[in-house]
Amino acid sequence: MKVAVIGAGAWGSTLADLARDNGHQVGVWSRRSGNFHATIENADVVLSAISMKGVRDVIEVLRSSLSPQTLLVTATKGLDSNSGTAIDLPLLPSQLWQAAFPTHAVAILSGPNLSKEIQQGLPAASVVASVDSQAAERVQTALSSSRFRVYTNPDPLGVELGGALKNVIAIAVGACDGLNLGTNAKAALVTRGLAEMIRIGAYWGAKAETFYGLSGLGDLLATCNSALSRNYQVGYGLAQGKNLSDVLTQLEGTAEGVNTTQVLIRLADQQKISVPISSQVHQLLQGEVTPHAAVSALMLRDSKPEV
Repeated sequence: MKVAVIGAGAWGSTLADLARDNGHQVGVWSRRSGNFHATIENADVVLSAISMKGVRDVIEVLRSSLSPQTLLVTATKGLDSNSGTAIDLPLLPSQLWQAAFPTHAVAILSGPNLSKEIQQGLPAASVVASVDSQAAERVQTALSSSRFRVYTNPDPLGVELGGALKNVIAIAVGACDGLNLGTNAKAALVTRGLAEMIRIGAYWGAKAETFYGLSGLGDLLATCNSALSRNYQVGYGLAQGKNLSDVLTQLEGTAEGVNTTQVLIRLADQQKISVPISSQVHQLLQGEVTPHAAVSALMLRDSKPEV
């Protein structure tokens, strides 16, 4: 197949290598490099690996350039900050793509995929989801190899939400590690963070069981246990006394959890969804609480049943 990868960052470059290693004709395009028309023309698959803030702009660039049969794959993990009202949910990347290209099949790729490890040849697994099962299987075939195992999933909403929401929890866990609070605290934070993700997903209409898979628990574990995670680095840096702007400047790429937190809290406030961890992350990012105060607020909440 001809595969066009949009975004030449670490993840886009990694996905391009995976497709190229499987014998596909691969082109990579970004705003800084590459021939747009040569990359996109007659592509069987367009794989978007750009940050959330760039999705709308790239969609406009592509709007009149895609072949009718082109399969769209989004690997972006975030929530659209320009959507969502008191009655409408924020849009996910795949929903932006589907609205712009209603006749095209759209699939989501997500999972515990730290690009630097995959670039080193270390084994990894991911999941591709779509309402079109044949589209998901095409992506599975295109990217699967002995070092990158791809599963399919029929719940695109849950898969996409898992990838977005775990970034918020990763910021909290990074702060936990930055404060040297220990393994017990970290385990509790990850576990209750997963419960929070499932609660949000249930409100959205996703399947709870999806969050126990690769795009939920799997991605959460990877992101919360590696200094390679940009969102983890944000929380860790804040716990070390750095200000947010300095932390973000030093990152190699975008920490999607910062924007996702803002959009999520707006939704939770509107719909009265309980998200105590995300709320403390939001206040931490806004400079309204210290990392120690955020931990204290979580530990001193009213006692309640676990389930």
